[in-house]
Amino acid sequence: MESYALLVAATLNAGTVLALASLGLLINEKAGIVNLGAEGMMLCAAIAGFAAVVHSGSDTLGFVAGIGAGALLALVFGGLVIWLNTNQYATGLAVSLFGAGFSAFAGISYVQERIPPRPSFAVPWLSDIPLLGPALFQHHPLVYLTVLLALGMIWFLYRTRAGLVLRCVGESPEAAHALGYPVRRIRLLAVLCGGALCGLAGAYVSIVYTPLWVEGMVAGKGWIALALTTFATWRPARVLLGAYLFGGVTMLQFHLQGTGVEIPSQFLTMLPYLATIVVLALISRNPLWIRINMPASMGKSFHPGS
Repeated sequence: MESYALLVAATLNAGTVLALASLGLLINEKAGIVNLGAEGMMLCAAIAGFAAVVHSGSDTLGFVAGIGAGALLALVFGGLVIWLNTNQYATGLAVSLFGAGFSAFAGISYVQERIPPRPSFAVPWLSDIPLLGPALFQHHPLVYLTVLLALGMIWFLYRTRAGLVLRCVGESPEAAHALGYPVRRIRLLAVLCGGALCGLAGAYVSIVYTPLWVEGMVAGKGWIALALTTFATWRPARVLLGAYLFGGVTMLQFHLQGTGVEIPSQFLTMLPYLATIVVLALISRNPLWIRINMPASMGKSFHPGS
C-alpha cells in the first residue's frame, strides 16, 4: 500500500507542472491567442529559476526569476502577434525553438551545479495519517496553491466582470472593441499572465520537481500542457483533473519499473505522449463539441478599425 501512496504523491507532484502551464495557456486561449511557445518559456524559466537559487539560495527568488523569464518571453510573443500581427502559430514555434536553444546555451555552466537540500513540507497532524498523509499532505505549498489557482480561475472567468470581458474578447474581439474595451491591451495582459504561469511551471521543474539543471529537462511538458487545454475543453476544473491524469500516466512508468514489470523502458517513456495522441484523436471525432467550447476568435488576429 505504501507504494500506491507514493504513486499518488508523485502524480500530484507531476500534475502540478502540467496544471500550472495549462492554466496559463487557458488564459491565453480564452482571450483568443494560441501560444505554441510554452515549451521554450518553461525551459528558459527553468534555467532562470535554477540559476537564481544557485546564486541566492532562496527558492522564492528562484520562482520570481522563473515567472519573470516566462513573462518576458510572453511580452515578446505578445508584441509580435498582437501589435505586429504576425502569425500566432509560427511565432509560437519560433519562441519555443529560441527558448530551447537559449536555455541550453545559458545552462552550460550550471549542469554540475547543485542547489541547497530541499526543505521537507508537511501539513501538521494531517501528514501523520497512515497512507493518506504521505500521499496528500507532504507536498510543496505550490501543489496546494495550484488547486486554489484553478478554483480562483473558475471564479474569475465565470463570476466576475473582468472574466466576462476576457471571454468576450476571445469570442468576438470586434464586439468587445465596439463596446469600448481595449482588445489588444486585454490580450497582451492575458498573454503576460499565461507566460508568468508557464514560467512558474518551468521554475517548479528545476527547483522542486527535479532539483537540478539538464538541457531539455522540461521534456515535452509544454506540448502536453497545450494539448491539455483542448482535452479539458477550455475549463479550469477539467484542466486540473487532466493534469493529474497525465501526471499519473507519467509516474506510472516508474511505478511499474519499481514493481518489476518487464516492459521495455522506451515504451514506458512514450506513455504520456501516447496518451496525449489518443485523447486528442478521441476528442477530434466530435468537432461540433470542440467548436461549441472553443473560443471563436482563437488563433485569429484583430485589427482595430479594419
